[in-house]
Amino acid sequence: MKRLTRAEEEIMQMIWNSGPILVSALIAQMQNPKPPHSTVSSIVRILEKKGFISHKAYGRTYEYYPLIKKEEYSKSSLRDVLSKYFNGSPKALVSFLVKEEEVDVNELKELLDKLENKK
Repeated sequence: MKRLTRAEEEIMQMIWNSGPILVSALIAQMQNPKPPHSTVSSIVRILEKKGFISHKAYGRTYEYYPLIKKEEYSKSSLRDVLSKYFNGSPKALVSFLVKEEEVDVNELKELLDKLENKK
């Protein structure tokens, strides 16, 4: 799956969270200073070219909607992180998170319970 730039991912997050949306509505959700309409339109067209979104036309107005689910992109991104930074090892990732105090013991116990229930 193609990687998204930070700006593309920010807009994709908004589309995933909002569902079908107009460029003007995307801009309305952004913090000040808001980017120009042309900038957001360009990013949306790039997302469409990459196959992440499509649109429905209502005259000259386009409503954009996701073609790729957030979960699919998350899964692919996590695989990339595992591969690039942790030699493909989920154990190394979890060890890193524990070391950096991003995960506590209770969260690990919950994860272990989920794994046990899956078996």
